[in-house]
Formats: sequence, structure tokens, C-alpha cells
Amino acid sequence: MVRWILAAMAALMMTAGLAAAQQGPLHIEIDEGVIEPLPYALPSFVDEGAGGLTHDITRVIADDLSGTGLFREIPEAAHIQRFGVFDTPVSYADWQAINAQALIVGAVGMSGGKVVVKFRLFDIYSGAQLGDGQQLAASPQSWRRLAHKVADVIYARVTGESGYFDSRVVFVSESGPKDQRQKRLAVMDYDGANVTYLTDSSTIVLAPRFSPQGDRILYTTFETGFPRIKMMDVGSASGQLLPEVPGTMTFAPRFSPDGNSIVYSLEQNGNTDLFQMSVNGGGAQRLTNSPAIETAPSFSPDGARIVFESDRSGTQQIYVMPVGGGEPVRISFGEGRYGTPVWSPRGDLIAFTKQAGGRFFIGVMRTDGSEERLLTASFLDEGPTWSPNGRVIMFTRESPGASGGAKLYTVDISGRNLKAIEGVGGASDPTWGPLLP
Repeated sequence: MVRWILAAMAALMMTAGLAAAQQGPLHIEIDEGVIEPLPYALPSFVDEGAGGLTHDITRVIADDLSGTGLFREIPEAAHIQRFGVFDTPVSYADWQAINAQALIVGAVGMSGGKVVVKFRLFDIYSGAQLGDGQQLAASPQSWRRLAHKVADVIYARVTGESGYFDSRVVFVSESGPKDQRQKRLAVMDYDGANVTYLTDSSTIVLAPRFSPQGDRILYTTFETGFPRIKMMDVGSASGQLLPEVPGTMTFAPRFSPDGNSIVYSLEQNGNTDLFQMSVNGGGAQRLTNSPAIETAPSFSPDGARIVFESDRSGTQQIYVMPVGGGEPVRISFGEGRYGTPVWSPRGDLIAFTKQAGGRFFIGVMRTDGSEERLLTASFLDEGPTWSPNGRVIMFTRESPGASGGAKLYTVDISGRNLKAIEGVGGASDPTWGPLLP
């Protein structure tokens, strides 16, 4: 199973080396980059006193795994073996008969006022359990997080890389007609559940950004009448404006990987450059000095470089520079305009928005600008953000017409598995936070 999924991940990265997928009892069929999902069975977890939560937790785990596009659930109606007790021995022949390659067995109970989930993962064709059984617990109010954590463990065991299900996304919730759009900050689970509003719609808010720890948010607010950067504590929803230079406007902020500094755009006298300051608001340092508009900065994961957009060449393009300043190097050279670059948490790719031929695209390229690949195309796609493991990109898609609106979508880095985030209504400017502790 591990060999199978590692080959799948290699294909998603558009690299060679499929021999590993052809060894052993498990395999993957690849046709021009299309991956055959791994068929798995997830019998309803055994209810050991948790009632309706047992079914709910089972289904969230299934939705997480199947939603990746790498796994395909075999319907429970096709199962031959049934589990009335968690420790029931696995009848591998029964699961081979329905072509299951992985089996997840679990139970949900209550202990000390907490929901307890225990589970095991089996490789059907090798006839062995993958890793030891595991047990996780959480409060009844956090049952969805508990299900996401179980799915993260299973995903990690099979793929060899961390999951992304137990994470949150901060975004701008939108309502009302296009010419009177109401906007407020909101936070949701990665799948659109548990939406919580952090601000009201009394002022325009833009481009929220999570801190590396997920405990704070930077965003642009117009509450003073001009764009200003504000930092909010997620737990208390309290915030404060960061210091400003009189006569300037500040916007497009983003945390450094260690959370100790902020890079942002500052406009003064019609000129926009990049600056960096301490997270406490002191020690502002100018990073660029150009008559061009330079904005949308994003740190590399090691904190050594910054990628940003600039029109210094005459059109909107992507540049990379050392974090302490220095001559930027242009990395985008395809047809059209490039903007909103964001460095992958893996450090290997940069996601971006591209405008060409009257359409908008979400794409990725290597950090030197090579191997550009466009993942989506529509009337208006923009503002990519990376999942914590660098495997999935979330972005905003705007539909045309007077009745059109903004909605959040995700796509994996091969351009497969495009899907909308349901249940959140109008939404834009997403930023994915880290895995929760």
C-alpha cells in the first residue's frame, strides 16, 4: 500500500518513476496523469456508547479520504464481513472478494465525558495491519475535529506525508449584490463546516492571513477610511491596528514563517513598495525602491526569500528577492499577467494567478519560474492558498453576470479533483492555516 500511494504522489508531482507502483500486490493505473483511486472499505464504526456520533464520525472520515481524489470508498452495501465488535478478526478473503485494498475498522465510545475513537488500518492484499491500532479522544463538541484527526493519521500512514484535514481556513464572507457587497472575516474548517464570523460588515475587509501558529490573523481594513493593516487574536476576536506612517496606506500583509515579522505593501505619494516590520509594529525596513507597484509578498518556508508581484517590467509579473532586500529576479515569462504568488509550504513550488486571453487561471511553477502548469481556468479564478502539506490549493472563483458571486474551490497540484467548498455561501480571499495541535 505504501508503495502504491507513493507512486501516486510522484505522479501528482508530475515526476517519473512509476516502477514502484508495479511492484507488490497493490498497483495504480495512470493514463496521462490520471490516477486510479485506491479502493478502501470503511464499515460503520462500532458504537460503544457514543450514539449518533458514531455514524457522524465515520462519515466525516470517509468524506475526508474520498475528497482527496486518491481514495475511493466501497459502499457498505457491498461489504461481506460485518463488525459488531471492534476486535473481530479480519476475514481478508471477504475484502479481497470486493476488491478492497485497504480496510479501516474502528469504534466510538465515551469515557470521562470525552468521545473516544479507536481504529485500525489493514492492507488487504498483504494480509497485515499497517502500524499499531490508535486511540484519540476529544470533547463531544469537537467530534468533527476528532474525525479529521483520525483521517489525518490514516492519510499519513498510507502516503508517508502529513494530512491536512484538521485545519482551518480564514476567508472573507460575502453577501448582497455585486454593487453593494457586504464583507466580513470568517473562519471555517477546511471542508466548509463550523463557520465562525470574526467581524461584522460595517467596513471593508480584505486579504486575511493566518499566522504560522494559527492563533492570529493579519488583514486589511478600511475602518479608518483608508487601507490599514490590523492584527486579530483568533481566540478573542480582538484586534489592533498596526502603526502607520502619516500620509501612507498599508495593505497586503503576511507573516514570516517564524511569526516574528510582517511583510506588507506601503503606498505613499502614488508609489507602492514592500516593507518589513516586527510583529509588534516596530523597526520598519524598506525592501524595494521602485516607481512600480509592488505587492502581494509571500515568504519562502525557510524565511530566506520573498516572492511578490510587480509591474516594474511594464506588465504584472512575479519576482523573487532575498528577505533582507536586494535586486529582485523576475521568474514569470509566459504570455499574460501574473499575480498573487504564494510559496508552497514544501518550498518547491509557487502558486499564482494568471490572466491571459480574456481568462483567469490558477497555476504553479518551480521557484525559478520553470515548469509552469495551469491547473484551472474560468471567467475569474484568483488568490491561491496552500494546504498545510502543500498538496492542495484553495482559491476564489467568481461567476459572471449581475447575479454572479464569489465561491471557494480546491484543486490538487496536478489539476485534478476540482471541487467547490459547499455550505459557506459567497466567499473570497481564503488563506489556509496550519494543522491544529
